[in-house]
Amino acid sequence: MDAKDSFLIPIFQLILFIFTNMKKMNYRVIGVMSGTSLDGIDLVLTEIDFQNDTDFRIIVAESFPYSREWQKKLEGSIDLNPEDLNKLDNEYTVYLAEVIRRFIQKYDIDLIDAVCSHGHTVKHRPDLGVTFQIGNLPKIASLINAPVVCDFRVQDVELGGQGAPLVPIGDRLLFNEYKYCINLGGFANVSLEDGSERIAYDICPVNTVLNYFMRKLDKDYDEDGKLARTGEVDEELLKTLDSLGFYKKKPPKSLGIEWVNSEIIPLIEKRDLEIPNILKTYSVHVARQIAMCLDNDPQSKVLLTGGGTFNTFLIEEVRSRSKCDFIVPERQLIDFKEALIFALLGVLKLRGEINVLHSVTGARMDHSSGRIYEP
Repeated sequence: MDAKDSFLIPIFQLILFIFTNMKKMNYRVIGVMSGTSLDGIDLVLTEIDFQNDTDFRIIVAESFPYSREWQKKLEGSIDLNPEDLNKLDNEYTVYLAEVIRRFIQKYDIDLIDAVCSHGHTVKHRPDLGVTFQIGNLPKIASLINAPVVCDFRVQDVELGGQGAPLVPIGDRLLFNEYKYCINLGGFANVSLEDGSERIAYDICPVNTVLNYFMRKLDKDYDEDGKLARTGEVDEELLKTLDSLGFYKKKPPKSLGIEWVNSEIIPLIEKRDLEIPNILKTYSVHVARQIAMCLDNDPQSKVLLTGGGTFNTFLIEEVRSRSKCDFIVPERQLIDFKEALIFALLGVLKLRGEINVLHSVTGARMDHSSGRIYEP
């Protein structure tokens, strides 16, 4: 080997090192989200760019509503024994894969890096070290013939965290022009910067309760809050709701459907009220709890997203209790922000980067959570 060859070898090694350690800067992925309100499955095809600040572009998005049969199955899933729950997990994984395939075929989607799927939460008791999302079985990757990143909550609970909320990393990276990011879905949750740390927590149940009582009228939801608007506030119920112990806890804290079923629903049903009065009282309760999380500064911008944003009466009640500047974005972002952020969580996992913040969940450390399945 002459001197020229010995000089070239380190250069080739340097080039090889740079090449193998270079990260992709642009990702094309599908984000999939099923929320506790049981509206349906939200899917978004997005491009996420890491060239400068993290940026995104939503290409197409659609929500696939659950049939009444699936709503009933998911509603009752919390009470299943382990054997029946495993059967449902298998059945739901196949169903979820079918929905994802329909989305891919409908929009002629190809060349994706991954499908990033939340699954559907059945059990969430982080105080007992338990969180379980169905639809995250390894076979989902082969069923849709694409890499899948999923099951984002389990590792955080194993690390002593709440396993929720997970969206705040996306709020920090994608929506940092807002002081507060509030999602009004099955539950209301808030995300904000507190000094050098991001904090976030569940505020209270929203659509899990409102939709529960609307289904007693054979309706999925109270459109625009019209029925709630006709009701009367039951002051005794409102006082009882506002005094629940969860609201006195300091973050990190999170809620699951178990708490709604054991604490909220029995408490409301005990009052034996007409449904319009329940809806109005509970809407006022939600608005009061949200207002208590804000600084009441007109300069503070609040991003509102999630299905509850379309509840005109609820939003009026929220605005009437705070001077903050509430921003309701375009419908696509309202509907698909959570699916978008789970797409981001999956990409961060693929990059080996932090996607769960211990300051949010209370886990022992920041970490990169989720499982990656290849077809």
